[in-house]
Amino acid sequence: MELKDKIELLAAAAKYDVSCSSSGSSRQGKEGEPGSAHLAGICHSWSDDGRCISLLKILMTNQCVYDCKYCVNRASNDTRRVMLTPDELSYLTISFYRRNYIEGLFLSSGVIRDPDYTMERMIETVKKLRFQYHFHGYIHLKAIPGCDPRLLIDAGRLVDRMSVNIEMPTGESLKLLAPQKKKESLIGPMRFIRDTIAEQRDSSRSIRSTPGFIPAGQTTQMIIGASPDNDDRILTLSEGLYRSYRMKRVYYSAYMPVVSHPMLPTVDKPPLLREHRLYQADWLLRFYGFSAGELLDADHPNLDCLVDPKSDWAVRNYDLFPVEINTADYETLLRIPGIGVKSAGRIVNARRVGALDGADLKKIGVVWKRARHFVTCQGRYYGSSFRQMDQLKQELMPYQAAKKLQTGGSEQLSFFQEILPRTKSGPESGLQNLFLVKAGEIG
Repeated sequence: MELKDKIELLAAAAKYDVSCSSSGSSRQGKEGEPGSAHLAGICHSWSDDGRCISLLKILMTNQCVYDCKYCVNRASNDTRRVMLTPDELSYLTISFYRRNYIEGLFLSSGVIRDPDYTMERMIETVKKLRFQYHFHGYIHLKAIPGCDPRLLIDAGRLVDRMSVNIEMPTGESLKLLAPQKKKESLIGPMRFIRDTIAEQRDSSRSIRSTPGFIPAGQTTQMIIGASPDNDDRILTLSEGLYRSYRMKRVYYSAYMPVVSHPMLPTVDKPPLLREHRLYQADWLLRFYGFSAGELLDADHPNLDCLVDPKSDWAVRNYDLFPVEINTADYETLLRIPGIGVKSAGRIVNARRVGALDGADLKKIGVVWKRARHFVTCQGRYYGSSFRQMDQLKQELMPYQAAKKLQTGGSEQLSFFQEILPRTKSGPESGLQNLFLVKAGEIG
């Protein structure tokens, strides 16, 4: 098979893995040798279904000994199988880099023979890039669950980031859809990577020559919609991963109906809007001081698709509002719909000079359409009067969503047309606005 055909097959098979973020590494290049990794990360591109993908994101092979029911590369699936050798992978990466196509590599793989053999071949690829081609660019490597911990150490000293996909939100779902994988085989490598990163940091304080280990940290991914797990279980798991395993990011991948199986749900299209809401809620956990128990509970186990998670929480806890914008502390400001991390900081700084009103908040960057219902400025309330909370929620919905609700429409909201902020017009506005949404600027 021609190398071009292999690339097409393996790049297409890799697009379902979304746990690739490049921030956090600053590997410096050397004069006369190619590549460098900056904190800003590697180049990304937006796929047609809204996913952020690396320009060179590829599998080493789509062969796999596992038969996970949701995976397009599962052993029982009738598909063409190909494999790239370490020489081919390293040559491709350096060739694409020299042509300015990419700035780094995201390498994953199906499991061939056994986890150790697969991981050894992936490490061989990285070694060729680092030592043979002297490539100093960003490399994100997928850790193969079940491999020898010594291989994780070898890989971690060469790459910028590693990830172990947790796959399913619960052990029950994993047992049902991927019975060959065990929960401990996924959690174990995460724990080992966490502990090794901590040991390296402690050692580097006293011994400056201590080898680096995964400077950009670890990430993980879970599939959304393939199992009946609700959003409460998903966010609670994510919160635990951030707290206990020091995850840099938890990625959510909407289930893509690429294979059929009696145990899989029958869907016409992936639940992208649900994925979008989970990313927004995840942002609230990481930067806004919310807990999973505040956003969802037994009475509200799933995120509302009609409004963003912060607005939904504020409506359900309206007894805490309105708050006076000129006296509320920073943590309280973060909980007001329409106020983000940057605008909250600007408010705290601006009110040192003088009292703020509604016009001032608009200039600061507050999304006034949402915030006005939850604040007072010098005692003045700018919001509307509501007899029922459903009326307030309807005010907070995107225009097309509210219109559809009024007309009794039951069609699922469009991921592109009703969520994107109207910040720019023109042929590139869709990609730019989608980047802002996925980046978490939800206010």
